[in-house]
Amino acid sequence: MTVETREVPPRGGVRPDERALAPDLARGIMLLLIVLSNTAFHLWAAPHGASGWYPVDGSWADRAVQFTMITVLDMRIYPLFAFLFGYGMTQLYLRQTAAGSADRTAVSILRRRSLWMIVIGLAHAALLMAGDIIGYYGLLSFFLGWLFLRRGDRALKWWIGIAGAQLLLVAAVPVVAALLDGTLWTMGDAGAEPGVEAYAGAESSWLAAAGTRLTTGLFITFGGALAAFIGGTYVVFLLGFWAARRRVLEEPGRHLPLLRRTAVIGVTIGWLGGLPSALAHIGALSVPDNAQSETGVLTILRDVTGSAAGIGYVAAIALFAHWWTRRRAAGRTTEGAATAVTAISAVGKRSLSCYLTHSLIFAPFLAAWGLGLGRHMSSATMALFAVGVWLITVAGAYALERAGRRGPAEAVLRRLIYPRPRP
Repeated sequence: MTVETREVPPRGGVRPDERALAPDLARGIMLLLIVLSNTAFHLWAAPHGASGWYPVDGSWADRAVQFTMITVLDMRIYPLFAFLFGYGMTQLYLRQTAAGSADRTAVSILRRRSLWMIVIGLAHAALLMAGDIIGYYGLLSFFLGWLFLRRGDRALKWWIGIAGAQLLLVAAVPVVAALLDGTLWTMGDAGAEPGVEAYAGAESSWLAAAGTRLTTGLFITFGGALAAFIGGTYVVFLLGFWAARRRVLEEPGRHLPLLRRTAVIGVTIGWLGGLPSALAHIGALSVPDNAQSETGVLTILRDVTGSAAGIGYVAAIALFAHWWTRRRAAGRTTEGAATAVTAISAVGKRSLSCYLTHSLIFAPFLAAWGLGLGRHMSSATMALFAVGVWLITVAGAYALERAGRRGPAEAVLRRLIYPRPRP
């Protein structure tokens, strides 16, 4: 006699009562930092310096914005996104398996999610924004989920160490080689085509711009993912896996010493690593142009320390969430502050919709094929414009939160990745 067993069907997505403040708040703040860091792509008419990204003219306010961007945001927000993405992947996997779904069922949901994100990301790049990161992280998550999500803690820790060593080694080899042969300050190529041109903001034809954007999007998605595996930057994803298994963001009160150390050390390393590039850009530090280029020593230093800053930002937001939750429980918060936190968290719950909305506003207003306002803006005015766009998404997300509705992109993605229940 045999006993028939039936596989438990997959459960749906996260329910409102399962959400924690810290991850949603982190995603909401991350969207503000992303929209600010993307502003340089749209200053297509300004003369650009050796780095190929930021204008070399402007007022003191523009210089202050550029200095802050390079020190605080450049290559520091993508690691924040990667950590939260890895964290969310593990949350989804653990929710499915805790509900009784088989491992392969949970993994298949994540695999569908990754593939659809690649499709969405490439469409986003072709239509509006060449610097799309959705497809890039979709491709990374496809392989990282397959390779590491079901590994034990011991193996995961080993791979975190390996990836971290990769990150430092790959960055150190060209620097050490240049140091030994006396070309440290001349390594790089200041004469390379400015990176901002790959985003086609100056193209007056939408169709021609779309071709350039798609080419750039394909390079970022596939070339960037390959570079992440070679360069070890996937370590931030793995740290997200590790932290989610310990519910670091859902239960920050249990991890306060870890979060404090991570916030202080990570932000300090990240800001110090970006400081030389920022000083060189505004002319306070005199170095050869090659050193400031995309392959120069200052850029390498800025980029390799970016992962530390991104993780430090996550830890700082988790500490704030813990402090806020305790104050709220004690009745020591104002109604206005509570509304602001709720609204920013609402953006985090609808991060995909809000991220796409940025481009829906930015591209037609700023690109030459649209209204062309990017020609007339500076770093400072563009930053103000970016904050305004983010506030629009905050208002929209808060309205959806009050109505109890998901973001439109999240609703579509949920239908695509979760199998429909059988009648």
